[in-house]
Amino acid sequence: MKREYITGISDIEDIMFVGVEVEHTPAHGMTTLFVAGKHDIQNIIDLANINNCSHIYLGANQSFTYKDETDITEWEYLVIGLLKEEFHVTLDIDIKFYQHILDTLSLFKDENDFILMLSVKIPYMEECLNYNACLKLDDTDFNATNPGVWVHRIHELKSLDKFTNWEQYKSDTPI
Repeated sequence: MKREYITGISDIEDIMFVGVEVEHTPAHGMTTLFVAGKHDIQNIIDLANINNCSHIYLGANQSFTYKDETDITEWEYLVIGLLKEEFHVTLDIDIKFYQHILDTLSLFKDENDFILMLSVKIPYMEECLNYNACLKLDDTDFNATNPGVWVHRIHELKSLDKFTNWEQYKSDTPI
C-alpha cells in the first residue's frame, strides 16, 4: 500500500510505524505501534516498549493475509502473546476473511483489550450512494446464526465524530 508518513510517501509493505491512533475505536488517542505484515513478536514488543506504545495495531495498511490455517495460527499467536504482555491489540481484517477466522475470534470474545477492526470497502460513497442507502448486518441464511438482522442508514454512519480524514494519518513515523 502506498501511503504518506511524516517522512514522506512510502510503499514498503512489511513496515512498522508509530503514531497516535486517530480512528475512532476504543484505542483512540493511544500511542500505537502499527504493524504492517507479520513480524517477530519479540521485535514488536521491544519496539512498542521503546516507543512507549500501549496499543499495537496488527494488519495495518490492509496487510492481514489469509491463505490457510497456518496464517491464522500466526496471527493468533501474535494477538495472544501481545495481550499477555498487557498491550491493547487491534487486528484489522477485510470483511471477506471474517468467516475464515471465526474459531480464532471466539478465543478473544471476552478480551477487553482486543479490538477487531472489520474493514468494509465501499468505494465512491459520496458519488454513488444516496441519502437512503443502507448497510445490512446480515446472517449467513434465514435464522441461521444471529437472532435477526441489523440495518443502518449509511448517511447516519457517516457522522463527523466518527470520521477520520486522510490528513490525520500523515503524522505516523516509520521505524
